[in-house]
Amino acid sequence: MNLLRRFTRRPGRTAAEVTALVVAAVVAFPLYWMVLSAFKPAGEIRGEPRPWTLAPTLDSFRRVFGQQDFGRYFLNSVVVAVAVVIASAFIAFLAATAVTRFRFRLRTTLLIMFLVAQMVPVEALTIPLFFVMRDLGQLNTLWSLILPHIAFSLPFAIWMLRGFVKGVPEALEEAAYMDGASRARFLWQILFPLVLPGLVATSVFSFISAWNDFLFAKSFIISDISQSTLPMALLVFYKPDDPDWGGVMAASTVMTIPVLVFFVLVQRRLVSGLGGAVKD
Repeated sequence: MNLLRRFTRRPGRTAAEVTALVVAAVVAFPLYWMVLSAFKPAGEIRGEPRPWTLAPTLDSFRRVFGQQDFGRYFLNSVVVAVAVVIASAFIAFLAATAVTRFRFRLRTTLLIMFLVAQMVPVEALTIPLFFVMRDLGQLNTLWSLILPHIAFSLPFAIWMLRGFVKGVPEALEEAAYMDGASRARFLWQILFPLVLPGLVATSVFSFISAWNDFLFAKSFIISDISQSTLPMALLVFYKPDDPDWGGVMAASTVMTIPVLVFFVLVQRRLVSGLGGAVKD
């Protein structure tokens, strides 16, 4: 009765809530199917697909963690993702401050170039980047994964952080200088905490891009498998003639856990970061 009364009083809001639940269920279903398949026995995976299992097993996870190099792949992915997040956040913060607070020639052109860089497909630059890494002697190293991801993360991060830096009142900066604060002190002790939500929001995108990367890992790590990352571990379980779908799903589930943990850790600041810039 209460639900019916609520629907009649606020039908628009109720419809929006129902729509949001349906969309959330559709988005979450692939994740549910991945986890379910990771716990299914091999016979159920290859048989008729059912959205449940009556005999959950950890055999797929045992095969994943039984792989000799899986721990090494995991550590490499952590190193690459953390390095990309820290470096891109640091550089993007300084660059966004520079293009927002200072007036110099070609500033508008530089901002437009940031947008143009976002429009270029990653696949179109993979071959040129391969030759660059080869000439730099960085093939088969983690640097061949870190450097391109930093370069691809910066344009979006700088453009997004520009709004946060611009939202900080210039009067606050002038008051800090009048109180004797140096430019460096204002930058790190006043401006940095205010734009931190924006840094968190951009860091999430940088982390996901670096963590889930397969294209660069497949293209730049050619012979030294000790430098491979987690997405490459999926190839161990995928064989064209007899793919181990349980192992693929279990490895994908393990890959998803750090992303979920990262989201939980930055959830509060991420919401405020996506909500907009600092208000005057």
